[in-house]
Amino acid sequence: MFAWAVFAPPGMTMILYGRNPVREALRGPRAVKRVWATAAAAREPWLSGLEAPPVDRAESDELASLAGSEEHQGVCAEVSEYVYADAKSFLAEDDALVLVLDEIQDPHNLGALARVAESAGASGMVIAERRSAEVTPTVCKTSAGAVEHLRIARVGNVADYLLAAKNADAWVYGASADGDQRYDQPDYSGKVVIVVGSEGRGLRTRVANSCDALVSIPMRGKIDSLNVSTATAVFLYAVLQDRMQK
Repeated sequence: MFAWAVFAPPGMTMILYGRNPVREALRGPRAVKRVWATAAAAREPWLSGLEAPPVDRAESDELASLAGSEEHQGVCAEVSEYVYADAKSFLAEDDALVLVLDEIQDPHNLGALARVAESAGASGMVIAERRSAEVTPTVCKTSAGAVEHLRIARVGNVADYLLAAKNADAWVYGASADGDQRYDQPDYSGKVVIVVGSEGRGLRTRVANSCDALVSIPMRGKIDSLNVSTATAVFLYAVLQDRMQK
């Protein structure tokens, strides 16, 4: 029944799965070409009133085959491929807030970071073209659909992008356990770029050296680190708090 989707031209479409990813895709800029849902899911208000595209009924096992995952929550959709943004455009506003990821390779972490960045109102998120996760259905699912509203750009070299950001009058702060400033100490007014590295490895040396300052989160427990998305939430909301207080 769904064999045609398996052989869809690569790069042309993507199969999303899960309630939030599909719902947000319907609200976002991507073209939603087809939706499938179980009888129970099709009765939900946001799907029952959908006129275009039509909602086709499917059994749970058919959706699992289509999505390649049992975590479809009764809903799948065929959408146009994700279109990456231009990283330079993120710094157009005087109060731009950009999140840069240095070799985040776990798609679940990428999705969680996208959710944090979108929730914090970031201007955009930058990832590397190589040795980095990209936007996939798994990332869409983990982000709870946030990737549909967050601009994400890919760059060839993260350190070079940070240099360009500084030339555009942005302040660049790298997240590091060895940072010499506490996360809530910098003045976060103006254009700000927050850089986070992969769990375990952290920021690469050249990336860290490209930052104006390295900032850290005080740890008081016996565990000496936070999940990268949790730590990023602390940094981004520190920026927002600093700006709201001013």
